[in-house]
Amino acid sequence: MNRTLNIAHRGFSGKYPENTMMAFRKAVEVGADGIETDLHMTSDGIIVICHDETIDRTTNGSGFIKDYTYDEIRKFDAGKGEKIPNLDELLNFMKNKNLLLNLELKNDVVNYNNLEKDTINKIYEYGLEKNVIISSFNHQSMKRVKQYDSSIRTGLLYGSPICKPEEYAKQMGADALHPLFSLVMNQDVVHDIKKSGILINVYTVNKEDEMKKLIELGIDGIITNYPNILKKLFG
Repeated sequence: MNRTLNIAHRGFSGKYPENTMMAFRKAVEVGADGIETDLHMTSDGIIVICHDETIDRTTNGSGFIKDYTYDEIRKFDAGKGEKIPNLDELLNFMKNKNLLLNLELKNDVVNYNNLEKDTINKIYEYGLEKNVIISSFNHQSMKRVKQYDSSIRTGLLYGSPICKPEEYAKQMGADALHPLFSLVMNQDVVHDIKKSGILINVYTVNKEDEMKKLIELGIDGIITNYPNILKKLFG
């Protein structure tokens, strides 16, 4: 059985400004196996990294990402002097590291034209197609990813129970399920999903006892704000 992967949620976001290059660098430094992050698109079509549709919570600016050009959005402080990165910066950082990169497409509130296609093209530009899994709460978007390139791995994000999630994942052509961790704290649920060949990467696990339980259950990946804590559990 493969070891559970330690996936840093928005980078090492428990200690550093989330979704910044600083948070990504620090996640790698503490031994994370992968990075999870979130993608939006500016008004001039540049893919940028931020969790929310707006920049109000994470920067000293305000307003929707879709209403800013890339040059405009770079003027804001995302914490400790960091800027909102673009996808190229992260892919360039990750290209020779052989780590997992989980790219969440944040197109469930704002419909960004060509976000799937443009993201996949960037992944190939940096030769990271084998290291990436694309996820979203917008499951139709994950279908579009597979239609554009069936070899790119996809994960279905969800925060409410799904009846027979492994069957749903197969119907959607997905490679993985990305549930809220509390939905799979059950050996039978995990067994049925794993038996079907579907990966399970859970979010967002920050307590040590919950990490231990999920490792025991054989979860494939744990997405955490504290990759340093999870790393220590692996010895």
